[in-house]
Amino acid sequence: MNGNLGPLAVTRLSGAEPIQTNGETVGSLGGFWSWAYSDVSNNALRGVLAEYIVAMALGAAAGTRIGWDAVDIRTSEQWSVEVKSTAYLQSWTQARPSAASFDIEPKGSWDPETNTTSTEKRRHADVYVFCLLHHQNKLTLDPLDLGQWTFFVLPTRVLNDRHPHQKTITPSSLQRLDPLQVDFAGLAKAVALCAEDTR
Repeated sequence: MNGNLGPLAVTRLSGAEPIQTNGETVGSLGGFWSWAYSDVSNNALRGVLAEYIVAMALGAAAGTRIGWDAVDIRTSEQWSVEVKSTAYLQSWTQARPSAASFDIEPKGSWDPETNTTSTEKRRHADVYVFCLLHHQNKLTLDPLDLGQWTFFVLPTRVLNDRHPHQKTITPSSLQRLDPLQVDFAGLAKAVALCAEDTR
């Protein structure tokens, strides 16, 4: 048995990598991605897409996502960013649009070096970016169209001051905290302003 059981070094893949059996190609990684991850309106996958959108805006999307990290994005400026998403429309049949809310619950963090979880519950990032997929027509819903998103950016200290133990927040309650409300083009500047506000 290999004695090195530390975290895996993950290499970014292209999608062209073959799935093989006995030297014969029977599929591709890209085919798997298309099969498994085409529903970008799905709750869980939409959250990952939101992280990627924010990472692109911050110039932090060159590597790979670290799903177990205490924060969603770490930038070259050493800012830590938590990304939360919500939407009114879901993949499944709905009687009415969903009630949108964001998760802001303080949480413990997992240390991959020791495989232990901190018992201290807190918000670990410098900045929160709240991504609202605001579009409300299912016939034209497209999470890849960044014009269908609104972004709210807030220093974490504001959440800690105003809602230290709260687990969720609605878009209307969030707006009462005076976040920076921007489109995709304004994300980088908004995060920089909020990050500098924490230093």
